[in-house]
Amino acid sequence: MGIKVAKFGGSSVADGIQLTKTKAIIQQDPDRRYIVVSAPGKRYDGDNKITDLLYLCKTHIEHNLPYDQLFQVVADRYMAVQLNLGVKVDLLKYFDEIKENLKNNPSSDYIASRGEYLNAILIAAFLEYDFVDTADLIRFDSKGKLLMEETDEALRAELSKHERAVLPGFYGSTPDGQIRTFSRGGSDITGSLVARAVGADVYENWTDVSGFLMADPRIVKNPKQIQKISYKELRELSYMGASVLHEDAIYPARMANVPINIRNTNIPEDPGTLITAEGDGDEKHIITGIAGSKDFTVVALYKNMMSSERGFVRRILGILDDYDINFEHLPSGIDTVSVVMADSSINGRLDEVLEEFQSRLRPDSIDVIEDISLIATVGHGMSSRPGVSAKLFTALADAGINIRMIDQGSSEMNIIVGVENKDFEKAIRAIYDAFVE
Repeated sequence: MGIKVAKFGGSSVADGIQLTKTKAIIQQDPDRRYIVVSAPGKRYDGDNKITDLLYLCKTHIEHNLPYDQLFQVVADRYMAVQLNLGVKVDLLKYFDEIKENLKNNPSSDYIASRGEYLNAILIAAFLEYDFVDTADLIRFDSKGKLLMEETDEALRAELSKHERAVLPGFYGSTPDGQIRTFSRGGSDITGSLVARAVGADVYENWTDVSGFLMADPRIVKNPKQIQKISYKELRELSYMGASVLHEDAIYPARMANVPINIRNTNIPEDPGTLITAEGDGDEKHIITGIAGSKDFTVVALYKNMMSSERGFVRRILGILDDYDINFEHLPSGIDTVSVVMADSSINGRLDEVLEEFQSRLRPDSIDVIEDISLIATVGHGMSSRPGVSAKLFTALADAGINIRMIDQGSSEMNIIVGVENKDFEKAIRAIYDAFVE
């Protein structure tokens, strides 16, 4: 028998209907032995997530406002699910424990974490699995940094005692016993940590989408699903704005070489997207996906004999560091270098940065190109297939799109083009049609 770790997001555990689907998925495969759950999410448009209600309780406490009715709304959600599913568990005991702690104005992390805590207790009873609290297993230092190795050891030791268990995602604790939550993608990270600790054959991340798409469906109509993607390709697409798992959620599984499978709770027969160390070896697949973002500024610096001037690029980066501005790309030639920056990072200080460039670098000329979008075409098959760049540039030319910048990573796994903001959507569609359709 193998081991699968399955994490179910907020939409998958929002109510009794979804939990019935979740139980059927888990029981369908006996290898799904360790289950990580989020707090209940929205059941319908206009509904509230349990975590948001708990944060609101904290706000009321801080402003000396009554919070009893708010907490009762939270309690009623769980009681309704318990009644609907016929689960035998004494939730009132846990409600009383939490309400007693609320009197002492606990941290926001403690209050927010109770959504996952209560849900894991309820779901463990529903599945007849052991409940394992992550409070003492997911370990942070006093500043809130995850202690990866200590966490791995603690999870490994505890879960070896349980053949099947349900664990709450999102939180752990600091050395003094205070609850600490992850900042983003908390339950996803917990699932990845558990998968690493138990040496899982696969880490299944169940949500309300069937994996990743090759392009943004708001731009490309019915884009194809990505069947298999490498960690490196995923990082490239994520960096360029694709909505994927947070990097912190991937890292523990990647360290242990555990594949991650993104699945849809509402369409469990869909195989979803598999994330592995190596991408899709199918030679028919040249590209894996297309992603991009708007609103960048390109500053092009020209200086004769730049290549023989030591420290030129270092001084550019020093100026950006002084202004706390991140650069996205730095394409260069013999006597030219272009600095690509997000407008959000520049934050209205472009004129000041240009003055510093002029004063400290003494370039022969500075050109500024604003309102630029960056589009990344990503895929392992690009480096071994001749004519990929020509095909991409021809597609953009045929669509009447002017390319303002070109940059290709040293891995030859992606080609990034800069186009005007007004051409962003049209460019993505042109590239997709050329390589996919």
